[in-house]
Amino acid sequence: MPNEIDRVDRKILAELQRDGRLTNSELSKRVNASPATCHRRTQRLFEEGYVRAVRAEVAPDRVDRGALVIVGVVLDRSTPESFGAFEKAIVDLPFILDCHLVAGDFDFFLKIRVRDIADFNRVHGEQLIALPGVRQTRTFFVMKEVIDNAPLEF
Repeated sequence: MPNEIDRVDRKILAELQRDGRLTNSELSKRVNASPATCHRRTQRLFEEGYVRAVRAEVAPDRVDRGALVIVGVVLDRSTPESFGAFEKAIVDLPFILDCHLVAGDFDFFLKIRVRDIADFNRVHGEQLIALPGVRQTRTFFVMKEVIDNAPLEF
């Protein structure tokens, strides 16, 4: 069972969300802790799973993936087997950023990055509707990203 986190741990997490490239020295100054204490706490936060990863956030338009599309998916059956088959198939598609099982009118919501509408049309026709159990999709083209990947507040 992970240890509870305190105010200093929360500060470390907040700072790492803002900038994962901080050195331990910079981080220790920002959270007002000694470098040794900061390093020990940061290591513990990683080891106990509070931090899943540190990675770069790539600008989609710079790598020709400027179109963001949200797709609602309805499966033909609502069974653990059909959900499992869909989930197994979706993990290997490189254009899928997020896949969430949801309650309501849809079974899943997908967040997809593609070049443009024509690229999405190809992906939809060749790959999305061919996924196991897909009965229906509903597509939402994002016009403007107001908030994307905001840091968690806790």
